[in-house]
Amino acid sequence: MSRLVPYPLLSLALLVMWLLLTRFSLGHLILGSGIALIAGKAMAALQPAQPQIRRWGSVFRLVGIVSLDIVRSNAAVALLILNGGRHGARRSDFLQIPLTLRSQPALALLAIILTATPGTAWLEHDAETGVLLIHVFDMVDEEEWIRLIRDRYEALLLEIFE
Repeated sequence: MSRLVPYPLLSLALLVMWLLLTRFSLGHLILGSGIALIAGKAMAALQPAQPQIRRWGSVFRLVGIVSLDIVRSNAAVALLILNGGRHGARRSDFLQIPLTLRSQPALALLAIILTATPGTAWLEHDAETGVLLIHVFDMVDEEEWIRLIRDRYEALLLEIFE
């Protein structure tokens, strides 16, 4: 059974999502099942590494910090857009941040955090050098952004995964 459906929860979630986004019929059930099975097989072919979480307490701290940061960032970006920027001028910029984080699941989670936070976007990560390239919507102080990402997010991700 595991060869036919290597990720049963993923396949089931995809099927349910398919049926919620389309109208329910026998044809959509068959088509959605086929797509869900193919997606499960594709995921098995990728063979993602199983993340090893070392400190669950840090996970809950990270969730709290990220949730607060997303709410704050939403408000700050909304104010910047409504007011036309800081003192009438908005400066967006690209920023390179050297990271010590090497765990693939941790880097994926950092990408999700940065992309989910309004005003920032993950653009590229160089695995050899460990340098992360992000875009910041309202750049005021580069060092502050580097400290924020390294001390606030990367430090907790290192505690959790490495």
